Amino acid sequence: MNIADIHQAGKRVGIRLNNLSSTFQRKNLEVMFAKIPRDVLIVTVLLFSCATSFGLGVLMGKQLGQGGVIIETLPMSATATVQNTPTSKPDISFHGQVVASKNGSKYYLTSCAGAKRLSPSHKIWFATVAKARAHGYTPAARCKGL
Repeated sequence: MNIADIHQAGKRVGIRLNNLSSTFQRKNLEVMFAKIPRDVLIVTVLLFSCATSFGLGVLMGKQLGQGGVIIETLPMSATATVQNTPTSKPDISFHGQVVASKNGSKYYLTSCAGAKRLSPSHKIWFATVAKARAHGYTPAARCKGL
């Protein structure tokens, strides 16, 4: 018996051991999948495939030079602008940062409780606090942040 014979015998034993381990692994997988309910397995495979598809889409977007999601604000239309001059009438249809009532003298931030109590037909919108003050309105005392 020389080194070549020992090497050949080792290969034959290794092949047998590999076949045994793959058979053992297959049986373990079959037993493992038999214990999982079919619905759970289907949902898991679907979620995994969705996550993989999303990840590949993100990678392809980066590869093609597309950035992430970009959110841009749309420009205001011509009918939704507020004039800068205090003598002009404020626009009622524009939903800005500050709101006041046609009949009152106070202005509110849109998050204030007083702003929510105003009648929609009486609301006047201003883009900034300065524009509301320029039209003669004063800040509401109970509105925090003014």
